[in-house]
Amino acid sequence: MSQGTVIAAVDGSMESQAAALWAAREALLRDLPLHIVHAWQDWSPGFTHAPFTGADTAPGETTITRHWAERVPREVAERVRGNHPGLRVSVEQVFGRPVEVLLAATNKAEVLVLGSRGLGALGGFLAGSVSLPVIAHAECPVVVVRAGERAEDEKQPGDGPIGRARYLDVVLGLDLTRPCDELIEFAFSAAAARGAALRVVHGWDVPVVFGHDPEAVDPGHGVAMGLREASALTDVLRPWRGKFPEVDVKEQCGVGGAADHLVDASKDASLLVVGRRVRRSAIGPRIGPVTHAVLHHTAAPVAVVQHL
Repeated sequence: MSQGTVIAAVDGSMESQAAALWAAREALLRDLPLHIVHAWQDWSPGFTHAPFTGADTAPGETTITRHWAERVPREVAERVRGNHPGLRVSVEQVFGRPVEVLLAATNKAEVLVLGSRGLGALGGFLAGSVSLPVIAHAECPVVVVRAGERAEDEKQPGDGPIGRARYLDVVLGLDLTRPCDELIEFAFSAAAARGAALRVVHGWDVPVVFGHDPEAVDPGHGVAMGLREASALTDVLRPWRGKFPEVDVKEQCGVGGAADHLVDASKDASLLVVGRRVRRSAIGPRIGPVTHAVLHHTAAPVAVVQHL
C-alpha cells in the first residue's frame, strides 16, 4: 500500500489547515514525510479566479492574488514544522486544475488528506467540484477532516497529558457481501499505528420476504439471521486478527442501514474507515450511498479506501 508519503491539499481555508495538521500527525504515526500541495489555476486575460475560493479578481489584482497563492502553502508548512520539528515536510505549488493536480498526486501517495467545513452542509473541498471527483477517482485512500479537528479530539478524555492519552477506537464499516482486503488492512494498520482498538461495524437488512418492518419478523428467525451475520463477520476478521494480534477487535453487527450505525459509532472514534467501489458512471463520479452519508454526518475524520 505504501507509496512513501502523506499528502495534504491546502487552499488557505481553515478546514484545509486542519487537514494539514491531521496529515502531519498521520505522517508521524507512519514514519513518513509530509508533502503539502497547493493547486491553483492560472488566470485568463481580463478575468481571473482566486484558487478554490470562487472570488473573481480584476487584472490589476493579479499580483496580490499571486502573492496570496504563494503564501498559502508556505505558511501552512511553517506551522506544521513549528508543531512537529522532527517531521520531514516538503511543499509544492502546482498550476493547473485542482482535481487533476490532486489526482496526479495520489499516484505517489499513501494517503491524501482533504478538508471539510463540517457537519450537515459540506463546503470547501466537499463542494463537489473538487473533492467529489478526487474521492471518487483517487488511487490511494483519501481522508476527509472537518474544520476545527484537533489532536485531543482523537484521544480518550482524562487528566493525563494529551500526548500520552490513548486513542479512541478506529471504526471500520464492513460490507460482508464483498469484503475487501485493502479496506480491512487499512483499518487494522491505522488501529495498530495508534495503539487503538478496532471496532468493526456491519449493518444488515432483513430480507424482503419478511417485509420492511424488522419487528414483524418472527423472533426465532430474527435471532437466527443475527447469529449468521455475526458468525460471518467473525469468519472474515479471523485471519486479520492473526496478522495484527496487537489490535483489540470489537465486532458490532446490527439490523438496519450501515450509514446510521457508522454515524453513531463515529461519535467516539478517532477515525472512521469506509470503502468505495471502483465504478464507471456516465452521470459523473459516485462514491456510494453509505460513504456519501457518513461524509455528510460524521464528526470524526473519514478515510475512504478504494476497492473492487
